[in-house]
Amino acid sequence: MSILEIIKSRRSVRKFKDITVESEKIDRLIEAAMWAPSAMNSQPWAFVVIQDKAVLQSISDNSKKLLLENMTNFPALEKYRGVLEKNDFNIFYNAPILITIYAKDNGLYSKEDTALAAQNLMLEAHSIDLGTCWIGFAREYMDLEETKNKFKVSSEYSAVAPIIVGYPEIVPSQSIRNKPIIFYRR
Repeated sequence: MSILEIIKSRRSVRKFKDITVESEKIDRLIEAAMWAPSAMNSQPWAFVVIQDKAVLQSISDNSKKLLLENMTNFPALEKYRGVLEKNDFNIFYNAPILITIYAKDNGLYSKEDTALAAQNLMLEAHSIDLGTCWIGFAREYMDLEETKNKFKVSSEYSAVAPIIVGYPEIVPSQSIRNKPIIFYRR
């Protein structure tokens, strides 16, 4: 598959098979992320890989609680209040893995660079038949100092990209894209 075909066919997956992802594949995802471009080759990223179902459930529950308690700080999430209040809603859709990519605040564009690493990870996952979804609901909780301490993340890092990974049970169909807005082209 060409890189453009991979880009066009990648989808956010929210339903996963109950299958363990091989360590070698997780290593490939991290390697792909590490090859992302970064400003001044700063490579500001670091990774937390969680595969324990009980820990993932706890993070889901705590993330929902944090967002609901602070909904006034996240007004764009108000439309999700109902689903966040459901006890049986798991923000990770019961995926077997959460890889959170952190950015070290060490200069220019560290969060942007880390987002590029996240894109590389998601594209590589798709190329090896894994599904991913960036879970914004988890970012605030994964960025708390107490959470970072639990996972041995230095305080100089900020959570950027919580991404779930697993073998997809359902892959959404390809959506259409709007025509590009081009303000200037010569």
